[in-house]
Amino acid sequence: MRLPIVVVFILFLSSAVAQMKKDTIITPQSLEEVIFSANKFNEKKKFIAQSIEIVSKSFIYKVNAQTTGDLLTQTGKIFVQKSQQGGSSPVLRGFEASRVLLVVDGIRMNNAIYRAGHLQNIITIDQNALERVEVLYGPSSTLYGSDALGGTLHLFTLQPQVSNKSLLHADAMIRYSTANQEKTAQFQIHVQEKKWAYRGSFTYSDFDDLRMGNRYPKAYPNFGRRSSYITQTSDPLKDTIVRNDRDNVQRFSGYQQWDMLHKILFQPTKKVQHLLNIQLSNSSNIPRYDRLQDVRNGNLRFASWYYGPQKRNLFAYTYQEELERKLADRIRVTGSYQHIEESRQTREYQRFDRYDSRREKVSVAGLVMDLQKKWLTHEITYGMDFQWNDVQSRADRTNLRTGLVSPLDTRYPNGKNRVQHYGVFAQHLYKWADGKWILNDGLRFQYTHLQSNIADNSFFQLPVTEMEQKNPSVTGNVGLVHLPNQATRFSANFASGFRSPNIDDLARIFESNTAASRVVIPNADLRPEYTYSLDLSWQQKWNQVLQLEVTGFYTMFRQAIVLAPFQLKGADSIMYNGQLAAVYANQNTARAYVAGMTAQISGQIQNWSWQSSLSYTYGRYKTDPNTKTNIYQEQPGGAYALTSAFVREKPMDHIPPLFGRTSIQYQNGRFQAEAFWLYHGWKRIKDYMADGEDNEQYATPEGMPAWVTTNLRTSIKLLPSVDLQLAVENIFDRNYRHFASGFSAAGRNFLVAVRGHF
Repeated sequence: MRLPIVVVFILFLSSAVAQMKKDTIITPQSLEEVIFSANKFNEKKKFIAQSIEIVSKSFIYKVNAQTTGDLLTQTGKIFVQKSQQGGSSPVLRGFEASRVLLVVDGIRMNNAIYRAGHLQNIITIDQNALERVEVLYGPSSTLYGSDALGGTLHLFTLQPQVSNKSLLHADAMIRYSTANQEKTAQFQIHVQEKKWAYRGSFTYSDFDDLRMGNRYPKAYPNFGRRSSYITQTSDPLKDTIVRNDRDNVQRFSGYQQWDMLHKILFQPTKKVQHLLNIQLSNSSNIPRYDRLQDVRNGNLRFASWYYGPQKRNLFAYTYQEELERKLADRIRVTGSYQHIEESRQTREYQRFDRYDSRREKVSVAGLVMDLQKKWLTHEITYGMDFQWNDVQSRADRTNLRTGLVSPLDTRYPNGKNRVQHYGVFAQHLYKWADGKWILNDGLRFQYTHLQSNIADNSFFQLPVTEMEQKNPSVTGNVGLVHLPNQATRFSANFASGFRSPNIDDLARIFESNTAASRVVIPNADLRPEYTYSLDLSWQQKWNQVLQLEVTGFYTMFRQAIVLAPFQLKGADSIMYNGQLAAVYANQNTARAYVAGMTAQISGQIQNWSWQSSLSYTYGRYKTDPNTKTNIYQEQPGGAYALTSAFVREKPMDHIPPLFGRTSIQYQNGRFQAEAFWLYHGWKRIKDYMADGEDNEQYATPEGMPAWVTTNLRTSIKLLPSVDLQLAVENIFDRNYRHFASGFSAAGRNFLVAVRGHF
C-alpha cells in the first residue's frame, strides 16, 4: 500500500457520504474553554498563565486507544516510553516517572515508591472511563505539592449528574485489534434522579503478544527482532532456548486487565453535593519484555521476569458546597484512601533454585480542603493538603526443584516505611484594564516527614538501619497574561517545583540494569530536588481558519537526585547474587537545565479541519570539568563508543527527540474520517546519558532511528444509537521504537469497534 492509495480511499469515502446531513464540526481548542486543574475550581483557560493542554472527551472517543498511555501518545504532544506492552511512562518537558505528578479526580496517585526510572502506573486508569485529561506543563507544585517538577497530568473520570427527570442511560463497546489480537468490552450505566445520580463503568481487555512492524530500518534489518525465547517444561524441569519462527512477534508480552468505576452523587440542594468515588483496577501478570531480551554470557539471561498482578483500589468521598461567607464562596473537601499492590518475579536461565519474588503493598490516605473566594476582580484559591503513605516490602526465594522457600533481600527496607506530607497553599488571580491583563501568583509551604527502618540487616549489614528525614519546602509561581484583543494572547509564567525524596529514592536496594553489574543501596542524606522554570507563550487566531500557538521554556534543575558511585563500609564493590557488583546510591550531586519549545497550528474550512504540532526538548547535566565523565564520544571512522572524558556538561536522560503529529479531518453528518501522521526524530547515541535511564542497550549502535507512521480512522453512525469505528494504524507496517523503550510499537494494525448508546 502506498500514500496515493490512502488519499484515493479518503476521497472515495468523502464522496460517498457527501449527501449526508451536515452536523456540527469539531473546532480547534478554544481559549474560552473552562478548565479545573490550574485553579482547583472552574476557570477559563485564557486567564491561566501556565501552559495547559486539554485532551477532550471527543478526542478520547475518536482515538479509541487501548490504554491511557496509548491515548497520550496519540495526542502527539506527550512523549511516552514503554518497557513492556503493559506499561507507559509519560514524559513532560524532559521529566518522567516520579518527577511527573499523576492526579485522578483531584487525588494524587504518586506514592512513596514511585521511582525515577520508568513507570507503568498510568495504565491503571481506564481510558474508556475518562471524561477528559488536563495537562499542566512545567512546575505545578503550588497547588499539588511534591513531584510536579516537569508537570501534572490530571485525569478526570466520568461524572454523574442529577436531572429533573428520572433517566437511565447505558453505553456498551466492543473492540478488536489485529496487531495484538486485542479483545476489549466495556459497559457503562448512568442513572439520573432529581437529587441523586449513579455513574458506573466496567472494562475488560485481553492483549495477546504484540506483532511489530515488518518494514525495518535499512541500516538495521534485524532491529528489535525476537529471534529466540526460553520455554520451560515441568517434567522434567528444564529451560530450553527456542528459535522464534515469527521473530516479529514479541513473545511473552501479552496480558489481561479489568477496571471498574462507581460514582454515587447525592445533591440535596443546588448548592450542596456529596460524591462517593470508587475505582478498582487489576491485571494479570505483566511480562517485563525488555528484561526478557537481556543477554549474559552469550545466552538470554532471564527465563522469567514479570510484574505480578498490579492492583489499585481507590475509595474517596467529596463534600462540596457553595457558601455565602466572608472567607469563602465555595468549599470542597476530599478524603481518600488508596491501596496499591505490586510485585516482581524473576528467575534466571537454568536457575531453578532461584525463583525470586519481591512484593510491595502501599496504603495512602489523603485529606484535601480547597476553598475559593471572589471579590471585585480578585480570585483566591487556598487550602490544606495532607497525605500519609505506608509501605510494606516482602521478599522470598523459592527452589522450584525442592519447594524450599528462603528469605530474600527486599526491594525496600523490610521494617516500617512511612512518608507524610503536610501542605498549605494559596493561588491568586487578579484582572485589571477590563480583563486585558491578568496576574497569576501563588505560594505553597510543605513539610515532609519520612521514616524507614531495616528490621533484618543480615543481607547487607548496612551501617545505617534507621533513616528519618524532615524536609520543609517552599515553592511558588507568578505569571502574567495579556489579552490585547479577542484574537491574540501573550503570557509569561515563572514557577518553581519540588520533589521530596520518597522511600524509593532514599531506601531501595536493587540491581541496576546495566552492562556492568552494580547494586544500589540506601543513602540517608538525600534532600529535596527543585526546578525553576520560565515560560513564554503567544497565541494568535485568524477567525476559525487558522490558529497558532508557540511556547518556549527554560528550566533549571537543582539538587537533582542521580545515581553515583558510593561506598559500603569503605568498599566500592560487594558480592551480590553471586557476582561482584559496584556500589551505587542516589545522591544530590547534579545540576541541570532543560530548554525547549512547542508549536501547534490548527484550523478549519467548512467540513475540513487540520492540526499539526511539534515539540523539541534539550537537556544537559552540568559536570565537574576536572573529573572524567562517562559519555558517548565519536571515534575515528565516525562511530560512537562509551568513553570517559573531561567535559563541562553531559546529556540529561529522559529527554525525547523531536516529535509531533499532523492530522487532516473530514466530517459530514454521520460520517467522520481522519488521516494522521505521528513522527519521531533521531535520538543519536551521543545524546544518550551514559549510566542513566535512556536504555541505549535497546537501541541501535547509532541510537534510536527516526520514524513516521501513516494512519487512518473513520466513524460512521449506522443507527441513531449505534456507531461503527474503523481504523488502520501504521499503514506501511513500519518497524520502530519510541526513544528509551525496550519494546517495539505495533505494526500494521486493523481496528474495529462497535458502540451502542441506549
